[in-house]
Amino acid sequence: MPSEAALLTYRDVVRLEWVDYNGHLRDAFYLLLFSLAGDVLLDAIGLDDAQRRARHRSVYTLEAHVNYLHEIKEGARVLVNVRVLDNDAKRLHIYLDMLVDGRAEPVAACEQMLLHVDTDGPRAAPFDPDVLERVGELVRAHAVLPPPRYAGRVIGLRSR
Repeated sequence: MPSEAALLTYRDVVRLEWVDYNGHLRDAFYLLLFSLAGDVLLDAIGLDDAQRRARHRSVYTLEAHVNYLHEIKEGARVLVNVRVLDNDAKRLHIYLDMLVDGRAEPVAACEQMLLHVDTDGPRAAPFDPDVLERVGELVRAHAVLPPPRYAGRVIGLRSR
């Protein structure tokens, strides 16, 4: 497992209203937890709520791929680790994994492509230099971690 200190993290607890008829966290709420963890990333790169408003900038999700690996139940303590795999002038390629109650293996993983936008448009916009510098620092810090296990997966059925 990568060093927790090198990763951005988000913590929460599975709430009753997030649980389905099987007693498990509903699939949509896995994505909610990943989305909330993404806010930790925005704060870390200098795009917290106040800065998003002041700069008229935000980040939109272009694509997300979720791997549901193990069911979790109400009351489970959740930890989501956030990694920045790569970036360019306008996009972030991120990877998130969700751990529960000290379990060593993730219960879910999510890979996302995010787009930096000028909210006055809205339209794609390059990151401001200070934000881009922070993104680069995260990419370099996270590059030394082991490759993310569920990144780059493709959905499909094998041809017969």
